Amino acid sequence: MKTLFLINILSFLFFSVFAQQTGKIPAPTNFKRINVETGSFSSWLRNTKLKKDNTVYLYNGKKKPNQQAQYAVLDISIGKRDLQQCADACMRLYADWLYAKKQYDKISFLATDGTVMDYSSWQQGYRFTLRQGRLYKVKSTSPSSDRVSFDKYLETVFSFAGTISLTKQLHPVSDIDDIRPGDIFLQGGSPGHAVMVMDMAINKAGEKRFLLAQSYMPAQNIHILKNPNSNSPWYSNKITRELKTPEWTFKKGDLYRWP
Repeated sequence: MKTLFLINILSFLFFSVFAQQTGKIPAPTNFKRINVETGSFSSWLRNTKLKKDNTVYLYNGKKKPNQQAQYAVLDISIGKRDLQQCADACMRLYADWLYAKKQYDKISFLATDGTVMDYSSWQQGYRFTLRQGRLYKVKSTSPSSDRVSFDKYLETVFSFAGTISLTKQLHPVSDIDDIRPGDIFLQGGSPGHAVMVMDMAINKAGEKRFLLAQSYMPAQNIHILKNPNSNSPWYSNKITRELKTPEWTFKKGDLYRWP
């Protein structure tokens, strides 16, 4: 048993370095990845590219002090400002999928003050301006929908949205057994935290295993988390009270879904 356990650990460590996509991370023994619809958010997450370098860097180019939390690192830009933190990473993944599908009208996030920050308005030249502690939508530039403009939109969203606003925008998932890729374990607060379900597998008994990804404070590479209880990246839906991740502990009822 010890030999088999060691082989499994070495296998996971090997693929954490050489897997090129989230979907290439080996499923647990006797588990099979769930079927996902082509073009769906689940499919997009599964095909997200991973870096060959397993190091997590901060937005300023420095290495994150804790290099023990990650199993793999997503090949997605951090930006050069301390903005793309935990909730921001979840919004980034969701927005990037919609942008890739050119579903621009569906890209919209709530600011902490309740302002709807929709990308459609941004495309038309509107910008979200802070006045006396409140955001206002003001048309101040020419229309644009290129990637540079979209990234500036996301930076603005990251500046004014976070875990608290996500708890207002997303829908709670009452049954942990209904967990799906794209769902988010979320605790709103200052600080709060958020991690996204990236992929899932299931066995014949109906038990589900899932991968989680996070960014953190300060802004850093989005990375697939290790399970601190097994050192593998897979978590089980058989949660009694808490879900323990390397840098945060969630409650069983902290699962949310995009509307």
